[in-house]
Amino acid sequence: MIREAYYEESAACARGVKEAKLYTLFKVVAIVAFIIAGFILSFAFTYVPALIDSTVDKDTGTVYVAARVFYIVSYFVTIALIAGAGVLFWFLKNRFNVSYDYLFVEDELRIAKVFNGKKRKYLKTFKCDQILKIGRCEKPSFERTCAGLSKKQIVFLTPNRVAAENKDFYYILYSSSLEKTVNIVEAKVELIDFLVRAAGRSKWDPQ
Repeated sequence: MIREAYYEESAACARGVKEAKLYTLFKVVAIVAFIIAGFILSFAFTYVPALIDSTVDKDTGTVYVAARVFYIVSYFVTIALIAGAGVLFWFLKNRFNVSYDYLFVEDELRIAKVFNGKKRKYLKTFKCDQILKIGRCEKPSFERTCAGLSKKQIVFLTPNRVAAENKDFYYILYSSSLEKTVNIVEAKVELIDFLVRAAGRSKWDPQ
């Protein structure tokens, strides 16, 4: 029988204020790099011909091919490096001020990653009938559950390493068609109650 249940909460970054500034800084640096690269590139139609002319001896007509290649390559490599730095900073900004949204609805837990409180990216859905075990990360059962698993199979779905007030770290042992993973969430007990009721009381490990 489908349970008509709905519950939502978030695991916000404890360093959100500081990291929001870093997010903005990296974004601004990326945009400035793109503008500079575009500005330099806009001179290509006038600058490149000038570079080519500078490699020709006006008196003898001799073409210095090596110098020409060097000048042209250096010009475009400079543009590529500046643009590349912009791309790097653009993607690195998403490491700052990250939070996670947990939405429980109709026997499913849906997880989304939120960047700087604005951009959302859907991550995964846990179907409760595929949950093998639920417990607290502070309990010995967490270590036993993680034993034998690789680092890629232990997934942190929280930006924090210290739980916020009125919250704890819980693990969800989940088996999909691809692999078995241990997923760590930072949540209030209310969310865990919904999961335990939907997955079955036998899935809760108090030890």
